[in-house]
Amino acid sequence: MQKNAGMVDRAIRVLVGMALLALVFVGPHTPWGLIGILPLVTGLVGYCPAYSLFGLRTCSKSKL
Repeated sequence: MQKNAGMVDRAIRVLVGMALLALVFVGPHTPWGLIGILPLVTGLVGYCPAYSLFGLRTCSKSKL
């Protein structure tokens, strides 16, 4: 599994994921905040399945 998300993309995903997860504990206490797990995990791992499905990548190609 190659990384296909760049650093800026990953940072935004982590921040959005943490904000959505905060909705579970603070604020309206809605279980919809659990959707924040998806951007949080993809941001930490650096791989987005949707990007590979559509052939996108936001990171530079690594040298072998």
